[in-house]
Amino acid sequence: METRRVDGLWAHIHWLGVLGALGSYTAAAQRLGVSKAAMSQRIAELERAAGVPLVRRTTRSVRLTEAGQQLADSTRDAYAQIERELAQVKDLAAAPSGLLRLTAPVALGRQQIVPRLAGFLREVPEVRIELVLTDQLLSLAQEGFDLAIRHTARPPETHVAWTLCETRSCLVASADYLARRGRPAHPGELAADLGRHDCLSYARPGETPTWQFEATPTPGDERASAPLTVAIRGPFSANNSEALREAAIDGLGIALLPDFSAQAALRAGTLQALLPDWRPVGSFGESLFAIRPYSPYVPRAVHALVEFLRASLKDGFRP
Repeated sequence: METRRVDGLWAHIHWLGVLGALGSYTAAAQRLGVSKAAMSQRIAELERAAGVPLVRRTTRSVRLTEAGQQLADSTRDAYAQIERELAQVKDLAAAPSGLLRLTAPVALGRQQIVPRLAGFLREVPEVRIELVLTDQLLSLAQEGFDLAIRHTARPPETHVAWTLCETRSCLVASADYLARRGRPAHPGELAADLGRHDCLSYARPGETPTWQFEATPTPGDERASAPLTVAIRGPFSANNSEALREAAIDGLGIALLPDFSAQAALRAGTLQALLPDWRPVGSFGESLFAIRPYSPYVPRAVHALVEFLRASLKDGFRP
């Protein structure tokens, strides 16, 4: 290819790399902010210039040929470096700006993140946020996210992580349920084989519902007790803490919830905390993190949102 002709194809090669990473013309076009027709035209022009097929199309997906993959792999680092440098240049502006793509779990996002975003956007009006709420652990780099909020005990080592706040699990029930079934004084009273209590569990496919507890250390003795595991049973389970909270409020049973889901109901008195001398462990994460794939440069908009959330969440989710 002539030099002039090659110079006009740099963007085409970048688009090929995006197409190979996402495996879909539609997804690649959305990522690049162009039409699907424009995407298809650029790839066709690149194939004509290269003289070999670069893309293998099937009815369900798009994959790069060996030649296409070689071209995408050999240029990926160069384009990534260009993107980093351009981002740094754009970010020299006095105030954070641009689009920030954020993802968070559904219940946490609805209850605790979304209500805080309006305040952030008023403080930094040049920033726009695109929020995706999902409980799936998406690949942040592949899906193009700038930041993710994660409720976990340990963030991935390949990512940069900022601790937003500590969290805990809460055992709760409604006053109506406790009036009918009694208030448990020990975790053992929740055991399924005793049949004393209905327990509302977080649904995890393939796992037998169990709750684990540690005795709260007494003053002067900070030694952790051996965990006590209790097999539980109840009429309802769900893979969403909001659903479990509402079932508990309706008197359906005792629920184990992350504090960010229990907070409002405990404050309102529609749920009551149980077993104050015991700490539920192992069911939910112990901290809230903001994470992003490692990179030597973090955009100002990301820093601004992280610092805003850290300040907003500094007291955690106390009732």
